[in-house]
Amino acid sequence: MRLLVLGGTEFVGRAVVEAAVERGWDVTVFHRGRHAAPAGVRALHGDRTAPDGLAALADGAWDAVVDTWSAAPRAVRDSARLLRDRAGRYVYVSSCSVYEWAPPAGYTEDAPLVGGADPDAGQTEYARDKRGGELAVLDTFGADRSLLARAGLIIGPYENVGRLPWWLTRTARGGPVLAPGPRDLPIQYIDVRDLAEWILGGVERGLSGPYNLVSPQGHATMGTLLEACARVTGGGAELCWTGPEVILEAGIAPWTELPVWVPPGSDLHDALHSSDVSRAVAAGLGCRPVEETVADTWSWLRSLGGVAPQRPDRPGKGVDPETEAKVLAQAHGRQLS
Repeated sequence: MRLLVLGGTEFVGRAVVEAAVERGWDVTVFHRGRHAAPAGVRALHGDRTAPDGLAALADGAWDAVVDTWSAAPRAVRDSARLLRDRAGRYVYVSSCSVYEWAPPAGYTEDAPLVGGADPDAGQTEYARDKRGGELAVLDTFGADRSLLARAGLIIGPYENVGRLPWWLTRTARGGPVLAPGPRDLPIQYIDVRDLAEWILGGVERGLSGPYNLVSPQGHATMGTLLEACARVTGGGAELCWTGPEVILEAGIAPWTELPVWVPPGSDLHDALHSSDVSRAVAAGLGCRPVEETVADTWSWLRSLGGVAPQRPDRPGKGVDPETEAKVLAQAHGRQLS
């Protein structure tokens, strides 16, 4: 199988490349040259936002293209048009953010989509840009040759957004940890390697159309995630489970200051942790245990000296230590050491 990955040196793209190489595929990576490409691939350089930035892709043919772009939709449009007659299938790694806000708990791929998206647009805002990217692929490759991987929360090795790395770093530091409750709060995410395997399997099976891609409901909770973090880091962390009302009253922002967590019963929880993924499961989605994701991410993080890469277009994550200490003292009579 001949695969072209647009990007392929960071997080999702890198996981796709490594999984394809492991399968023995012939892999070409097109990237800007800011990071080294994985071993065993052909690397082409270019900047798809620059004039003639796709020149390196003027020749060649592939069975499939995987594109993780999340900025101006017109970059997806230009790539798709260039490759329309030289690639069999276009896989666009999209997002569950493309659904009209706020999607109800249990929403499927048939839920209403965000309005105002334009495949010819420059960068606007994340949801419309991702939907614009989808439209660019559909307009060029058609519905039968387009696979839209609508991922939710993605974690695992190579994460450059800062969510799971922050929790690992925090629990490694030890002491009382502000653990946002309830402990049994269901969460949905996808290990980047499971996402990559599903994408490649979808290419092999000739899948098309949109798929919600996160773990099935019941796969993990805030408790199983944070307890796994505390175990693998071995830093003597004490998880102090704290009610959502206490956290919100303290002005701590869900999702960003306490990564992954959003309060139960909120629109955010319905949107981020309550989607129906039965279509993806029926199409081969498998999700490894949360303990494996956490342990492997910790091993990767330690191999980097404990400092994860950070995308410059994503905000930093994590609660300020002083704020954490104040809430712990008020709610549990505990002080950080």
